[in-house]
Amino acid sequence: MAETSLSGWFKGQIPNSWFEGTPEITTDRDEIWVVGRLAEPDFTDDDGDDLRRDARLARIAAFREDTRADRVTIARRAERAFDRKVSWGARCGDQEAMFTILASPAMTRLRMPEREVLDTLVDVGVARSRSDALAWCVRLVGERQEDWLAELREALEQVREVRRRGPAA
Repeated sequence: MAETSLSGWFKGQIPNSWFEGTPEITTDRDEIWVVGRLAEPDFTDDDGDDLRRDARLARIAAFREDTRADRVTIARRAERAFDRKVSWGARCGDQEAMFTILASPAMTRLRMPEREVLDTLVDVGVARSRSDALAWCVRLVGERQEDWLAELREALEQVREVRRRGPAA
């Protein structure tokens, strides 16, 4: 199913009262993330940063609890329709929280120098296991090489478009 169709499906399923605007839909081969923006609490000029942060986090927590049953129902429908797990999240101001996100295994074969890197991260306490160390490395690349990864994704989308326009198999 096309990305726009997937977004349309969720737009039709999610009650209008849940989010301000259309939720952001992000997908990969295993999972669909649905993240929506919640209305800000009413603040006064005297409200400090800590109060604002706590109020926003409380708004997200209340949304999570109040919508749990309906989110589960929508997620089950989506999982049948798209054959992927659904994870939910919410933003309020500068605060964001994801609910029950999927952690997918990724098999890899590493040679000794690569395993030594992971073992060093475990030995010094950066990670609890080789698996955690590998996830830490992937997150670090994602954070430090964001522009480069965006260029790669853009190039991949261009390749997909050329394939779509190509001759039928």
